[in-house]
Amino acid sequence: MNAYPKPAIHLISLGCAKNLVDSEVMLGALLKAGHAIVNDPSEADVIIVNTCGFIDRARKESIDAILRAGQSAGQQRKMIIAGCLAQRYARELAAEIPEASAIIGVNEVPRIHEIVAEIRGSESGRPLNRVSRRPSYLYDFRVPRLQLTPSHYAYLKIAEGCDHPCAFCSIPVIRGRYRSRTVDDVVREARALLRQGVRELLLISQDTTCYGRDLGQLDALPALLRRLDAVEGDFWIRLLYTHPAHWTPALIEAMKEHRKVCRYVDIPLQHAHDDVLKRMRRTPGLDGMRDLLRDIRAAIPEVSVRTAFIVGFPGETAAQFRTLLDFVEEQQFDHLGAFEYSREEDTPAGRMTGQIPPKIRRERLARLMALQQTISARRLASRVGQKMRVLVDGKTGRTEFQAPEVDGHVILKGCGWKTGQFANVCVKQAGVYDLVAVGDCHPAGVLSIC
Repeated sequence: MNAYPKPAIHLISLGCAKNLVDSEVMLGALLKAGHAIVNDPSEADVIIVNTCGFIDRARKESIDAILRAGQSAGQQRKMIIAGCLAQRYARELAAEIPEASAIIGVNEVPRIHEIVAEIRGSESGRPLNRVSRRPSYLYDFRVPRLQLTPSHYAYLKIAEGCDHPCAFCSIPVIRGRYRSRTVDDVVREARALLRQGVRELLLISQDTTCYGRDLGQLDALPALLRRLDAVEGDFWIRLLYTHPAHWTPALIEAMKEHRKVCRYVDIPLQHAHDDVLKRMRRTPGLDGMRDLLRDIRAAIPEVSVRTAFIVGFPGETAAQFRTLLDFVEEQQFDHLGAFEYSREEDTPAGRMTGQIPPKIRRERLARLMALQQTISARRLASRVGQKMRVLVDGKTGRTEFQAPEVDGHVILKGCGWKTGQFANVCVKQAGVYDLVAVGDCHPAGVLSIC
């Protein structure tokens, strides 16, 4: 099928940034083993679908991608199903997707090249099953990665797994117990990424604020931020996926003190009514969340806050939903994501009575997002006339209060913009989610404040 000495690989990566890092690790292992990576699936000998299995919508997207890939699978082209959906539903996938040559779990990520070798030439009628029920894999700085993000920013996974007992979530079942990389290991990978031209390091895990606790280190995350901030170079450090229960005064101080750390807080709160939070098994309660947000904003007045909420959780009343709307109006979040509750097998919430009908969930989601649109537009309008620093993504850029892929961006007018560089701009217009800015053009292509 191809002129390469080893099977050519096409990989489809679905889901979150944490899953994307797994895709990058798989591609790195395959490249190191001598495989070619191709963008066109018709040129591939093996198609890998790295799936997401978190909520209904993500599972449907994964199944659709598997079915499309399976249409071309057969004796000449193999298909491997990987990722969260494979980890959780290996038996069902094996029974329902006979086109699959292998189904692998998260422990097999660094050994994907061995799986490809094993299925090459195999004529077995049943998919190879390589799914361990005790996920334990944790990559380190020595593992090769093929970066799939634009070259100027990269996700840096500092831990794997989750220990939280959230009633709605299946991640602990899929990804296993929380396990942290060492500070030294993360810093070594960060240095390597920066040498490659990365200008923004996005620290991720299922809960970044839990980092190091499994190693008996309460304030490992502030220590990591201090070490990364001391690395030479001009770059941003962005902290994603924090949990409100694990913020500490030391972490707030570290974000305030270290200038390379973006004044940006990503803190999914999930709800704002104490009874719903209790059923969700989420801490702290409403008063604790208010106190935390007050402390962060008092220490870092310029901070921007992103959060996420679930609407339609089992038993959520109209009054409880109203409390959530009131809280959003009160807090004036810069960015907000919201999701309809998704009933998950093998979770406490999935067994609860009082499941909310889909129509009501959709209506509540629309009301919440309409409110946030009004808030977002108002907050962005207040930035017109301000001078800001942006990281150029092409014809757009991002300020330190805008994370890639999930937040709005700055539409850049004029000339001289160079992808991957920082530039100083002046904000001229604001929309619901985006800003419009201009900068002065110079012969050297460097942009200064207008």
